[in-house]
Amino acid sequence: MRLRTALPIVVVLLGSTLAADQAVQQPASQRRVFRGGVARVSVAATVRDGRGRPVTDLTASDFDLFDNGQRREIVDFSRDEAPVGIGLLVDVSGSMDVAAKRAAALETSRLLVQSLDKNDRVGLFAFDRLLAELAPVGTTPDEVLRRLARIDSYGRTSVFDAIADTARKLSETGGPRRAVIVLTDGDDNASKLDPAYVSSVASGIDVPVYVFVVVSPLDRAGGKTTVIDEHLAKLQQGSLGNLARWTGGEILVPVRPEDAAAMTKQVVTELRHQYLMAFEPGGQSGWHPLEVRARRPNLTVRARSGYIVPAATGESVGK
Repeated sequence: MRLRTALPIVVVLLGSTLAADQAVQQPASQRRVFRGGVARVSVAATVRDGRGRPVTDLTASDFDLFDNGQRREIVDFSRDEAPVGIGLLVDVSGSMDVAAKRAAALETSRLLVQSLDKNDRVGLFAFDRLLAELAPVGTTPDEVLRRLARIDSYGRTSVFDAIADTARKLSETGGPRRAVIVLTDGDDNASKLDPAYVSSVASGIDVPVYVFVVVSPLDRAGGKTTVIDEHLAKLQQGSLGNLARWTGGEILVPVRPEDAAAMTKQVVTELRHQYLMAFEPGGQSGWHPLEVRARRPNLTVRARSGYIVPAATGESVGK
């Protein structure tokens, strides 16, 4: 199946887009909006211990939250297990049809969908130069698996554009525990949007981006790994890796099938046990960098990098 039509890519001035998509929380299972100058900003955070395992037993007193360098009181907090919403974004560009990459991507996608429960929500998107919605968010995992089997590869790659639009669509469905999960080889040669802009969009609406870098089984044949290892290190340290980290997600490289199985399960577990916290923001308009820290030693916290306070008060700025 070649991608002949595209869902619209939304390109808006930075500041207006982020303000319009700002999400806040009350109660923990819902998102609220800014109203009348009173705001609560929500932050979803995941925590791992020194061995990389999810930590799910923390309380609000175990965190410090900083807004633009200023400590903020956490006024709402939840760590209850809840269904997750996932926008599964599969690279179908021409480079994915080389050396069994497409098969590896579809297998990782299958493992991810099979890790979901019946109450979880998943949507399937595919992209090359264009973005196509193959299954809207809320499609059953079984139906997503059927549609995955019919994906073909063709064209150039616009991964950053596709991430921005998928994050926006996922935010429109509601629900606090959500993420964009991207399957790609990391080659982008057609995006119009800047990676920093895309990471700001996803961070501003609190949608973490997890990037699974697809490695062909043929790339590892014969044990000659130097070139591919250098390529993967470059991706992890470059724009794609930065985008994932700035949004509170991660870039992952499943080299073997068992790696893919463990990593997909770990991502779903993390999302299901995200810590949801809310605070009252500072009044200064513009971009506010965020930092969430764990007070316990040897714990790593991932959360979005910031949010926007709109210049005008009294208007709705998110859902």
